[in-house]
Amino acid sequence: MRDVPAEVPLTGGRITPGVVRVADTVRRPATGSSAFVTRLLTHLQRCQFSGAPRYLGRDTAGRDVLSYLPGWVPATFRRWSDTQVAAAGVLLRSLHDATRSSGLTGEHPVVCHHDPGPNNTVFRAGLPVAFIDFDTAAPGDPLEDIGYMAWTWCVSSKSTAPPAAEQAAQVRVLVDAYGLDAERRAAVVDAILDRQSRNIRWWTGRLTGPAHGSADPEESIAWSEREHAFTGANRPHFTAALR
Repeated sequence: MRDVPAEVPLTGGRITPGVVRVADTVRRPATGSSAFVTRLLTHLQRCQFSGAPRYLGRDTAGRDVLSYLPGWVPATFRRWSDTQVAAAGVLLRSLHDATRSSGLTGEHPVVCHHDPGPNNTVFRAGLPVAFIDFDTAAPGDPLEDIGYMAWTWCVSSKSTAPPAAEQAAQVRVLVDAYGLDAERRAAVVDAILDRQSRNIRWWTGRLTGPAHGSADPEESIAWSEREHAFTGANRPHFTAALR
């Protein structure tokens, strides 16, 4: 009798419960976004974009089956080196470019991941090489992802974090690596603040109802509010660094 591979829970996700690894695959409960994610991942595979899992179909339990990407996925946010931040910016630009003229963008320029934080990034040899958890992917403007990435990779209101001027310099590293044109760089700070505000609204809408992964809505709201206040108070540093 052939052994059945064990299901190993993948507990790092904050939003989607029930994600497991089975051998070299990941099984995720199907959601309302599954159809779009299937089309997106299939397109990225055709484009030979290596920075995303492959869609492999549905299993007998009706779960989406994706390829497992080996590497390290950080459980928490932390300080990253300029080299790591630059690699993340290059990876994000590659993802966006792979979606242009894909038929998936609607009236928008690209398909955004919408949650390209370190916790949704696979690292190998210390560098980010792929994104996972495409559940929130949707047509959008590149600045939506750039703002979120700048926030979650470079900005922190923690008392132990580097000074705001150093954080701002790292946002510039990210934007330079992405290759954002001069005209749009001026909108990056607003994009960061917008994503922080959207995070507050999103978690506020989930104060009642079923739990979402391992995240506590009240803690997520409080954190986002602190981050938004910090970014706004230090806006001159970020603006100056992006000139």
